[in-house]
Order: sequence, then C-alpha cells, then structure tokens
Amino acid sequence: MSSTPKKRGVAAFAAASLLGAMAALVPTGDAFAGTVPIGPATSSGSLGPALGGPITQEQIIARAHDWINNAVPYSMFDAWKDNTVGGPYRADCSGFISMAWGLKNSLVTQTLPDVSTVTATNVIGYTGLQPGDALDFTDEHVVLFDSWIDKSAGTFYYDAEHRPGTVADQRRGSVYASTLDGHALTTYEALRYKNVVATSAGAVKSPVSMDAGATHVAFVDGNGNVANDWVSNGAWQGPSGIGGKARADSPVVLNANADHAFFIDADGNVMNDWVSNGAWQGPSPIGGKARPGSPIATNAAGTMVAFVDTSGNLVNDWVSNGAWQGPSGMGGQPRGDSPLAFNAAGDHIFFIDGNGSVANDWVSNGAWQGPSGVGGKARAGSGLATDASGTHVAFVDTSGNLSNDWVSNGAWQGPSGMGGQPRGDSPLAFNAAGDHIFFIDGDGSVANDWVSNGAWQGPSGVGGKARAGSGLATDASGTHVAFVDTNGSLANDWVSNGAWQGPSGLGGTSR
Repeated sequence: MSSTPKKRGVAAFAAASLLGAMAALVPTGDAFAGTVPIGPATSSGSLGPALGGPITQEQIIARAHDWINNAVPYSMFDAWKDNTVGGPYRADCSGFISMAWGLKNSLVTQTLPDVSTVTATNVIGYTGLQPGDALDFTDEHVVLFDSWIDKSAGTFYYDAEHRPGTVADQRRGSVYASTLDGHALTTYEALRYKNVVATSAGAVKSPVSMDAGATHVAFVDGNGNVANDWVSNGAWQGPSGIGGKARADSPVVLNANADHAFFIDADGNVMNDWVSNGAWQGPSPIGGKARPGSPIATNAAGTMVAFVDTSGNLVNDWVSNGAWQGPSGMGGQPRGDSPLAFNAAGDHIFFIDGNGSVANDWVSNGAWQGPSGVGGKARAGSGLATDASGTHVAFVDTSGNLSNDWVSNGAWQGPSGMGGQPRGDSPLAFNAAGDHIFFIDGDGSVANDWVSNGAWQGPSGVGGKARAGSGLATDASGTHVAFVDTNGSLANDWVSNGAWQGPSGLGGTSR
C-alpha cells in the first residue's frame, strides 16, 4: 500500500462486499480469525516472534502462508487478526509484509525501507533474494519473496495481497521478466528486514527424525551439528554428534534401522552418516547438490535418497554394488515448498507439483514412471506423508483440512478429510500401517487422527506444544512421537497402558 491510496482507485465497496464472505473463508483451526478495525498490533500469535523482534525466515514464510491458507481478502480499510499470526494487520499489500515480518504496526510501501536493508535497487537478474525478502515498488506495491523455483533460470514463488477483489495467494515470478504482479520489474527494489535471522541457504528448520523402532531420534543442534539421542537400558541417552553440519534449511532423515542419516551440508551437497563397527562414520557425499529448501526422503533400507536438485528436478541417489550412484531424475518438478514422501520399499515417491497437485512417481519394469496426480491440491506450506506400503498419502488441502488419498481396486481414490486443521508450518507423520497420523494444530499442540471401525477418528491431542518450525516424527507402530517443544528441547510423547503419556525431554536442544 502507498501512503496515497487514492492513486490506486480503490472501490469503497470492496471491503464491504468481501466482509460478508468471511464466514465461509475462515478455517476452524483458530479460535479467532477474521476482520477487525485497523490499529497497532497487540499480538504476534503462536508463530511469534515478539512484536518487532528477531524473526527467522521460517517464521516469516509460515506467517505469510497463514494468510494464504485463510484466503484473507484484500482491503485497505480493514485489518485481519487470528491466533496464529496475531494482529491486527491491515489486509493490503504492505500490511501483508508487516504481518509476515511481525511488525508492531502496519507500515506502507514508502516506510517499509525504514525497517529494512536494501539489498538490490534493481532486481533485474538479481539472484541474491532469500526467503522473507520483500520486493517493494515504493510508490505502489510490495510482495514477499517465498522461494526459488529454479534459481539458475531466475524463477521464484512470491506471496502477496494483490488488489481489491482478490485474496492472499502464492504466484510465480521471474527476475528476468518485464513485470511482476502487474508492475514493471524495474520499479522494484529488494528489502531485507533488519531483524531477520537470515541464512544463505534458506529458512532455518528444526528437523526431527525417528527410526522405526523408536530407539533413535536425529536432529540438528544449536551449533548446526547433526546429532542424535538413543535408548540404552530403557532410557534415553545423549545427545551426541553423529557427524557433520547441516545447512540451515536442511532436513535430517534416518532410515528404519537408524544406521544411516542423510542431510544437506552448507555447500548444498547431499550427505550421509552411517554406522560401522558400532560407531557413526562420515559424513560423506552421496551425489548431487540440493536446491535451497530441498526436502530429503529415504527408503526403509537407506539405500535410496530423493531430493530436489538446483534445477528444480526431483532426483535420487541409490546404492549399487556397494557404492552410491547418481543423481538421476525420477520425474517432475516439486513446488518450492513441497516435502517428499518415500514408501518403505522405495518404489513410490510423492510430492506436490507446481500446480499444487499431489503427485506420484513409481517404479515399473525397473524404471521410474510419472509423474501422475493421485488426487487433490495442497495448500501453501502443506506437509506430506505416506505409509510403508505407499497406498495412503496425507496432505493439507487448500481449505486447511487434513486430507488423504488412498488406493482401492488398483486406483487412487479421494481426497477425503481425516480430521483437523494443521498449523501453517506443520509437518505430517504417518505410522507404517497408515492408521495413525500426527500433526501440529493451530494452537501448537501435537495432535493425532486414528482409524477405528474403518473410519478416521479425531483429532485429539497427544501431549505438548511444538515451536514454530518444529519437525515431527513417529515410529513404525505410531506409539511414539518426537518434536521440538516451545523451549527448543527435543521432546516425545508415548503410549503406555493404552493412553498417551508425556511430553518428556529426550535430550538436547534443537537449533
């Protein structure tokens, strides 16, 4: 928003006409979500940060996705507030940036530079953009840089409130295009919020991975070291380093037996730690470089690893004759925020494509086929999970509902709701049988849906609250769940005597 809104020719009826539609747009995950009078922000919500305080790139993107998930209508005359991002924040382009950055007030396009550093006065061909940066045309408009699609080609996703009659959404842009969101690209400058906790690789993540037997949990500690907790004599031990440092946006993924751990290093290399003679070895590269924000997935044996390369292609490395081979393309280009989900055998992999569709590559006659849609579209920031057989896939739909697709009579069915609305940054975790799924709800609570009498039940809390950016993992039986609590500590819930216990600390603090 400019400080001279009359230049936009905003129709006065826009806010009033959209207010009547709000009840249908607001998901049920927040105790309060809706339009309120404009004023200074009184809360930054469950995603934080403290108003005007330091904020991670992960938090900025998660906050932006909250308005996208709520389909917040554009308005220069009304504000939006909900329990996830707080507020109130004016529901126009610069109010959107103010909300995503967690500012104390809704600034305008001319005043956003007051709280920012200009990283580029001309964004034509500029590839130094990082998640959470703003592209600001100070006379007229501003959008939020979300993630690179293909950095070498200059293509990216951006999030924004656009104009009257539209809602917050995610679109595609290019630093080599002539325009961005209806304005000449030459009019935009790149801004980086002064209080952002920035990294060159992307938004900071707090990954958590659990093995099938619930005896090991891998994570990244406060110094960036790949670490793990483990069970000995019936009690959790650790933490202890297992080898190497993970890039700020890197996941960490254990295989089923917890004798391989995969991550992305600071140079973008896909790395492996492994157990030999009872001790962790490595790290060692297995082949290929991952784009910023790339997920990682492995099969149960830890002999196949999938990721997204720097050109945006879904690729994998694999073990043959005792050595890592690859990378090689599997098929398709995942959306910039897409997770990956491998089944146990490593012959089915799931992702979210550039159109938001849930898609699948699969092995037939020894070669990867696809991609092909399995059913439904996923909201921005959606988690993704599959069971051991690869016949159930869970995601968050564009209305914010936890949904799944499933195989019946040899064909994909769905999507259908499972129960509940995950928080904007929530991962999803399926057990091996696909009859328990875990997520983080809008209040930050770790929650569970489960199958009883052939139908999904829930959601119900299992214990504890997860901080923004927390990973989430379960074991094969779905009787243990690990996450990062609001103090940054590794924690878990577990089933005893038929009921959930916890949370309790496992050992160590996550970055």
